[in-house]
Amino acid sequence: MKVIITGATGMVGKGVLLECLDHPEVTAVLVIGRNSLQMDHPKLKELIHKDFSEFESISEHLQGYDACYCCMGVSAAGLSEDQYHTFTYDYTLSLVNALYHLNREMSICYVSGEGTDSSESGRMMWARVKGKTENAILDMGFKQAYMFRPGIIIPLRGIKSGTKLYQFFYDYFMWAIKLFKRLRPKAVINTTQIGLAMINVSLRSFDKKILRPAEIIEASQA
Repeated sequence: MKVIITGATGMVGKGVLLECLDHPEVTAVLVIGRNSLQMDHPKLKELIHKDFSEFESISEHLQGYDACYCCMGVSAAGLSEDQYHTFTYDYTLSLVNALYHLNREMSICYVSGEGTDSSESGRMMWARVKGKTENAILDMGFKQAYMFRPGIIIPLRGIKSGTKLYQFFYDYFMWAIKLFKRLRPKAVINTTQIGLAMINVSLRSFDKKILRPAEIIEASQA
């Protein structure tokens, strides 16, 4: 299986990337990003692309792939709804539309978040926009499309969060996360589980289109 990953500089995307590079059934990985990962691996190819509002100019590099893992995202803090909509909905749909015209048999995995609003009409701005993005991908007509809604995530394999506030919490309050996981083991997942779950649903499918933490854990063990 050949896969495309976006957001590989982020915590979730980096976790997905590492699992793909290690997995025997993943033969090639194309990472699309604005900046280089500064990594070297025989499976890995990087494509530096500065303008995520369009992907037609690089469409020749997107052909022949079996799955795309959309892990790019930004925090809604400090952003207007229009700005967040551009980063979250517009950029994601720009890529997904380009991929659909190249290969609608692809599997698409999109990372949103626990609390995403499928009705698109709730009070939380980020949840509405994420819900709109999910709905658009699910309605597009791909052979397989899965929406990942992780809640609390534990970064493994030396991965750091690109968001300073989140990393501060990991550095000083990981004990609290681990305690919560003991109390509710299916409510907390890790970056390895997300990566394995994406690979498994792409290779073998899954009976649910929206995967919350319990389903992500289940899919990671398939």
